[in-house]
Amino acid sequence: MSEQEVIQSNNAIANPEDLIPGFTSKQSLELALKAANILSKSTLVPKDYQGNLPNCVIALNMSARMNADPLMVMQNLYIVYGRPGWSSQFLISTFNTSGRYSALRYQWVGEEGKDTWGCKAWAIEKATGEKLEGSTVTIAIAKKEGWYDKNGSKWQTMPQQMLMYRAASWFIRAYAPELAMGMHTEEELYDTFDLTPADYEIKVEQEVQQNANVEVVDIDKTQTREGNSKADTTSKTDSLPPDDDGPGF
Repeated sequence: MSEQEVIQSNNAIANPEDLIPGFTSKQSLELALKAANILSKSTLVPKDYQGNLPNCVIALNMSARMNADPLMVMQNLYIVYGRPGWSSQFLISTFNTSGRYSALRYQWVGEEGKDTWGCKAWAIEKATGEKLEGSTVTIAIAKKEGWYDKNGSKWQTMPQQMLMYRAASWFIRAYAPELAMGMHTEEELYDTFDLTPADYEIKVEQEVQQNANVEVVDIDKTQTREGNSKADTTSKTDSLPPDDDGPGF
């Protein structure tokens, strides 16, 4: 095959039905940009994506890799101090609908109200029929890791839900890491950083607060003021009487 034929083959337009938005080809990127342009103009997407084409393109690429709805990805992807994380409900839903495993179930251990209370997630792999079990998460672990005593921690107000969320995220990252795409859940990120509930916001809110403290300098006006200042100085200098060098004879 000649070099020209190779170039033509690489530039060939793929079947529109097989084309998905992403970065795999020029046509995929063009499709992603068109779709992102539409989504960025919608008021239904989170503010972090409104008017932001790059964020929309990334969300579209992630949704294509996960075979998930783009709007669902946008509504369940959170940014905590610059790190993206999934909502636990979305991650569990993605696992349950993957078709490769049975729905997640939980096995409880210890006594409720005690530090030994906890659970582990499990599921059946459909291809092999094997029962897969995740690591056990207990209140004792939450306390030792510092999650339980954090300011505004949900471990104290809804421990059962937090135990299930953490057990599920550990299980999915152990047996189906491609579904989580290497990212943690928002609850895990919250436990990782020393944040207050007011800080637990999506990135757009942080940017609004940061930009509110930025002073915008108008260069043209600054130069104009400097020019006027120089002009005033020159004017004042010209208006001064000449130095008295003595008689003119």
